[in-house]
Amino acid sequence: MPLFNRTKKQRGDTSDNGQENGERKKEKGSWRRPANTAFKQQRLKAWQPILTPKTVLPTLFIIGIIFAPIGGLLVWGSGLVSEMTFDYTTCWNQTASTSTDQLSFTNMPFSYSLRSSDSGKTIPTPQFAYFLNDSAPEAQKHSCYIRFNVISDLDAPVFQYYKLTNFYQNNRRYVQSLDTSQLQGDYVSPSSLSGSDCSPLAVDSQNRAIYPCGLIANSVFNDTFTGFSPVTDLSGNSDYNFTQSGIAWPGEAKKYSATSGYTDNLDQVVPPPNWVLRFPNYSNASMIPNLQTDEHFQNWMRTAGLPTFTKLYGRNDTATLPAGQYQVLVYLNYPVQGYKGTKSLVISTVSWIGGKNPFLGWAYVAASAVFVLLALAGTIRHLVKPRRLGDMTLLSWNR
Repeated sequence: MPLFNRTKKQRGDTSDNGQENGERKKEKGSWRRPANTAFKQQRLKAWQPILTPKTVLPTLFIIGIIFAPIGGLLVWGSGLVSEMTFDYTTCWNQTASTSTDQLSFTNMPFSYSLRSSDSGKTIPTPQFAYFLNDSAPEAQKHSCYIRFNVISDLDAPVFQYYKLTNFYQNNRRYVQSLDTSQLQGDYVSPSSLSGSDCSPLAVDSQNRAIYPCGLIANSVFNDTFTGFSPVTDLSGNSDYNFTQSGIAWPGEAKKYSATSGYTDNLDQVVPPPNWVLRFPNYSNASMIPNLQTDEHFQNWMRTAGLPTFTKLYGRNDTATLPAGQYQVLVYLNYPVQGYKGTKSLVISTVSWIGGKNPFLGWAYVAASAVFVLLALAGTIRHLVKPRRLGDMTLLSWNR
């Protein structure tokens, strides 16, 4: 009997323990229940407007009326900017002139987008000529002379850009092809670079580090432009010159170091393959470029998001560019025809809106027209065939 009694007691204890565990579980579950507040139980007051013709139609009219002057203002601001584009891609393919005194000029592709006050003026066709000088340094053997007309005086600031097309700087592998530690002056061993994002332009065949490494740095734009020489005075005394200072975004220089981490290891570093014209080798520390002051390099390293882009090459913030015919010399070193691209020289002014960009203004005007047309159509529909608000007969199950 004691044996059975003990068994019953154990069962009873088990029952009691189960009840206690259930209560504990219940209590534990109750802890997860959100508090009975308006916020946690989603009982907050909400504005649930009923869209009626009296509210929708005036709203469309108001938006259209606001957008119209904004668009007109943006179009007007863009109309204050003059922009000239000269495509010199095929200059390389022209017959080489025998001397600079007997240049064979031919018409070239161009585009003038002048300010509104100059829109009716006649534009002479720009021309270019190719000249090959075998006795010049390698970087100056192939040159292109461009002659163009400035229709009216261009007030400072005047900007000089280069424009490339069909160049996909936004390619994922291309964008990642750099080493930030190397650019900031740290020493990165060739063994570390060989397996980095810079590959296949991380080390050369002799396992020496490439500085700066990567596809972006190796493909930097290396055509060079001279100042604008008036055709009436090609001596250079009256040239309109641009500065290469202040052409990069503020703060870009902080991404680069003035000195390289390889100054004490010159036997382990070489320049990129496409830099051979500017830097044949790094035989001494003074030949390693100062990337912190090279704003052309900084602009190039700031990759573009679209395959057609322009990058600032020079600027003149002080002098007015007088009207007249000018000649600019371009040293041809950057190939683009291999990937079916083009390269152009762009001259532009700015206004309070920035550069030439009429699209934004016309987008506002088009949106304004759409809103006003919808408002008019809705008003006519409401007047001709009005609908009673809350008409239950229009429900599908009541038809």
